[in-house]
Amino acid sequence: MKIVGIVGSNAELSYNRLLLQYIKRNFGSKFELDIIEIDNIPLFNQSQDISNEPLLSDFNKRILQADGVIISTAEHNHTIPAALKSVLEWLSFNLHPFENKPVMVIGASYFTQGSSRAQLHLRQILDAPGVNAIVMPGNEFLLGNAKAAFDEDGQLIEQRTVEFLSGILTKFMKFISVVSVLEDKPQYPSEDLYAKGTIDTTIEGVDMYSDNWVEEAAAKTQAADGSDYVKLNHGVLTVDQLNYFLRSMPLELTYADHNNQFLYYNYTKEEADMLAGRRPEQVGNPLAECHPEKSLNGVEWVIQTLRSGAQDLVQVKVPSPDGMFKVHNYQAMRNEDGEYMGINEYILDLMPWVNFYLQQTGQKLVGDADATTSASVSDTDASTSASVK
Repeated sequence: MKIVGIVGSNAELSYNRLLLQYIKRNFGSKFELDIIEIDNIPLFNQSQDISNEPLLSDFNKRILQADGVIISTAEHNHTIPAALKSVLEWLSFNLHPFENKPVMVIGASYFTQGSSRAQLHLRQILDAPGVNAIVMPGNEFLLGNAKAAFDEDGQLIEQRTVEFLSGILTKFMKFISVVSVLEDKPQYPSEDLYAKGTIDTTIEGVDMYSDNWVEEAAAKTQAADGSDYVKLNHGVLTVDQLNYFLRSMPLELTYADHNNQFLYYNYTKEEADMLAGRRPEQVGNPLAECHPEKSLNGVEWVIQTLRSGAQDLVQVKVPSPDGMFKVHNYQAMRNEDGEYMGINEYILDLMPWVNFYLQQTGQKLVGDADATTSASVSDTDASTSASVK
C-alpha cells in the first residue's frame, strides 16, 4: 500500500516533518510512505495558474497514484499554516487529486492542544467542494509538547504515544480498504508493458530483445535509409535530413508506440551524459525492459492516463543536485481520428531557457523569502507558501 504524507508546514525545523519521518522509518512494513514538502509552490493566485507546471503536476500525480494521504499540520493562529492552505487551494482549482481520496489528519504543536483547532479547520477544508476528500472520522492524533516528544534521533519517547499512533495507522489502512470498495474509480484496462501483442506496425519476425533490433528491423522491412526521400505531411526530406533535424533538437526525444514498444530516441550522447539515460541496444525493447521494476506502476499510470484521454500531457520534474531543472514531458500522440498512437517523451533542462530570459530582461531569481504571505488575509498570519518534491 502506498501513502503520501504531506508536511503541513514550510518551516526549516518542523515537528510535523519529524512525525512523518518517524512514521516512514518505523511503519515501513505496513505501507510505503512518500513524504512531500510544501515549501516551493507559489502562493495561490487564480490569475497566474500553475496547474500545468512541473512542480504542481508532480504533486498532483503523486497524490493520484497513492492509496491514501496523511496530512500532518502545524497550527498558526488557531488554524492551518498559510502554506498548507495555499497548496490545498491549488489542488482544488483546476487539479483535484483529493477527489474521493482517503485522508487522515494528524498534527504536532509546541503546546498541549496538539494542533487540535488546526486539525478541525483542515477537516472542514478537505470536505469543501473542489477538494472532496474522504477524511477518516474520529481517531485524532494530537501530539502536544512536541519539543519534548522526540529524542535526539527523532524517535518518539512515550511508549503509549507510539502504541496509539500504531493503532490509528492500522485503522487508516482498513479505512482505505473500505473506501476503495465504495469508490467508483475509472477502471482502465491493464497495460501490457511487455508488448506481447501486435499492432499494424509491429515488425514481426524480429526479436524485440535483440541488441541489434534497429539493424534487423531495417533489413526485414527494407526501410528507407540515407539519401532515400520520405514524404511527410508538410514536407519531403531524406532520412539523413530527418536525422539531422531530430538530433539538433535541444530535447531528448523518445518514441514508444501504442503497443508499448520502445522504437526510437534521438541519439546524440552516451547514456551517462544524457538527462535520462538511453542505450542503443534498448531500442526495440518493450517498455517493461526499459524501466526498473519498482517504477512500472508509475509507467502504467502514465500510459493509462494518456491512452484514456484523461490527460494529453503528463509532466514530471525530476530533482537534480547539479543546478539543472529537468522536466520529463509525456505527450500523447494521436492520429487524425483522435486514436492513441503512443507516447512522445521529451526531456529538457529548463535552466538554460530560464537563464536566457533573465539575461534578456535583467531580472533575477529570488529566494523563498519572497513567497511569504497569507493565502487568506482574514485568517492567517504571514507564514509562507508551499512546496513539492
